[in-house]
Amino acid sequence: MTRIADFPDDVVRLRQAKGMPVMFKSTSTSLILLGILAVIVGIIAIAWPGVTILALVILFAVYAFLGAGLQAARAFSSRQAGPVLGHLLLALIGLAAGVAALAWPGPTAYVLVIIVAAWALAGGVAEFVLGFGGGETAGTRALFILSGLVSVAFGVLLFARPGVGAVTLALLFGLYSLIYGFSQITAGIQLRHLGGDVKSLTELPHAA
Repeated sequence: MTRIADFPDDVVRLRQAKGMPVMFKSTSTSLILLGILAVIVGIIAIAWPGVTILALVILFAVYAFLGAGLQAARAFSSRQAGPVLGHLLLALIGLAAGVAALAWPGPTAYVLVIIVAAWALAGGVAEFVLGFGGGETAGTRALFILSGLVSVAFGVLLFARPGVGAVTLALLFGLYSLIYGFSQITAGIQLRHLGGDVKSLTELPHAA
């Protein structure tokens, strides 16, 4: 009996399909890690009612740097040029925001609000644009669009109210981090399940 893999074109497609579960797993892992990081930061920000500006700067900078590292990892795990550039842009935005927050020895609440707002707005626009690009699953693109809209809304809110204090900023940032984190974790779990389904499908020709 002639097997599917006997045809050259099908061999290529089969090899590409075999590599998809690995791509799904690496992407889902970075999504879950980014989501867990966001949730942890959100809980810390909300549970710290007497937060000072310096502590909030350090917390935000750590989150921005770690998030940038995970975005860079997602960029290098992607096989498409569009997602690579998109995730690298998000990594650079996070890195720039973290550096900007630490650049002032004693930033005021106003300066920190502007930095966080610019970070959320720029990152949200980048995620929104990435959601309309190719190289990702439909569910992942929908997540990018949703999380991008949430980030843009958060950035616009801060720009509209730049006079908030450290405690209010911590609460807003904490709520945003929780929403963003849970959405990333959910997307990562769904993507991992999708990778398992793809792996099962790629094993079917061997059973023929």
